[in-house]
Amino acid sequence: MNEPDPAATVAASLDAQVRAADLDRWLSSRLVADDRARADLITLYAFEAELMSIPTRVTQPLLAEMRYTWWAEQLDGVFAGIPRKGHPVLEALTDLVARHALDRAPLDALIEAHIGRVHGEPHDLDAFYVGPMQAAVHVLSGPGHADKVVEAGRVRGLGQVGRTDEAKAGRKTANAGLKGLPAEGFPAVASAALTTPDEPEPLKRLRLIWATVRGRV
Repeated sequence: MNEPDPAATVAASLDAQVRAADLDRWLSSRLVADDRARADLITLYAFEAELMSIPTRVTQPLLAEMRYTWWAEQLDGVFAGIPRKGHPVLEALTDLVARHALDRAPLDALIEAHIGRVHGEPHDLDAFYVGPMQAAVHVLSGPGHADKVVEAGRVRGLGQVGRTDEAKAGRKTANAGLKGLPAEGFPAVASAALTTPDEPEPLKRLRLIWATVRGRV
């Protein structure tokens, strides 16, 4: 009887975690043909899923901030190549950071934005959506494409916070920036085409396929 592959088991767990936490980007990740690249994208999104889940687990802002501070401290190990052993997200993130030479700044900014939110500050759209999208594009297409996806990240952010009309209005500028983005990087921005979070999953899948065919969000 064959023993289950531990790496495959972890990958499946992270995949399920992202699907439950962020359906739009999970669906977008299905557009990545290469298994390793898709798993890399899921690792990045799983880190974000961990951060998103904290306010659902603790109700006191100070306790939430403590947990975010713990994650910020864990990034020291991630970027030093020494993750906390036994933590699948941190171990996978450490491997991802090393192989792709990811910049730490967007991850730190994301944690700081989450701390701000639990204390009642407005959404920092760039920290929550632009930075992570730039990191995702880096994972799929390599460095040098960050500026091309800034407006697409803002479109996604506006849609996520319910500013749908502004998101739709921003598509033209976003698509102008995406013209120079390599095709393999498009799944990292495809979720910006989904500006209505509560749409049924089959419709979201169709929108993503159409966006990919056109190379436009």
